[in-house]
Amino acid sequence: MEKLKKHWGIDSNWQILVILVVFAVTGSSSAKLAGPLVEFLGLHQQTSHWLLYWSLRILLIFPVYQVLLVSFGWLFGQFQFFWAFEKKMLSRLGMAKLLRL
Repeated sequence: MEKLKKHWGIDSNWQILVILVVFAVTGSSSAKLAGPLVEFLGLHQQTSHWLLYWSLRILLIFPVYQVLLVSFGWLFGQFQFFWAFEKKMLSRLGMAKLLRL
């Protein structure tokens, strides 16, 4: 635990628990919300080609996850951690300059 706290730059085991809960809630929520978003775009699992439907659904998970991660981080009082995490992840993907972060 100490190694993880040092790596993440946090002080307590409570923060680790909160951060892990935020990651879990965000992952589940983004996967769940991608379905209605795909249907909102006019693609339905029963009537669309499976490859198109699932490709778009998986692609939508990424931006939904990014927004929810910072949002849930804020709700759980860990905005600073997740904002720094978000900027680091997007910079590694080469998107930080694009988004001016």
